[in-house]
This record gives sequence, C-alpha cells and structure tokens, in this order.
Amino acid sequence: MPSIDILHPNTKSPEQTRVALEEVAAKLASRFGVSHHWEGDELAFNGGGVDGRIAMLPDALHVTAELGFLLSAMKTPIEAEIRRVLDERFA
Repeated sequence: MPSIDILHPNTKSPEQTRVALEEVAAKLASRFGVSHHWEGDELAFNGGGVDGRIAMLPDALHVTAELGFLLSAMKTPIEAEIRRVLDERFA
C-alpha cells in the first residue's frame, strides 16, 4: 500500500493545535467520510480507503497514512492537499 509520511513544523500551543486538527478532521469527515478519534496526542483517522495518524510533537506534526488500492493512484495529489492544508492551518 502506498504511504504518506510528512513532518510539518508547528508553533501553535497544544490546545490551539488540537482545535485546528479537529477542524481539519471535521472537513475530512464531511468530504470523504473519514472518522477520527484521539489517542493521547495523536489524532487517528480512517475510512474512505485511508488509515492514518497525526501525531502532535513538541515543535511539529507528524502525518502518516496508508492509502488503499483505489486511492493509491492519487497519492501525489492527496499528499499535496495535505501539505497545503498544513501550510494553511499551521504556518
């Protein structure tokens, strides 16, 4: 399965980061039917052919995801969209 692995800098407080990640997760849920839940400082999400996590690190976010067969052909645009959203929310 194709995978995505992104390390993105983050200067927001943990509380601000959680709020922003919840907003991103809500958009994913409405657009792609992805469900999510928190496991400590990690936001786990799955559904719609993707299984992944966003880990809150001290100065960064670590996004990892495995794409299912149908999404594997779209890995490059999916990764680009993730990076765009991270840049927008966590500049």
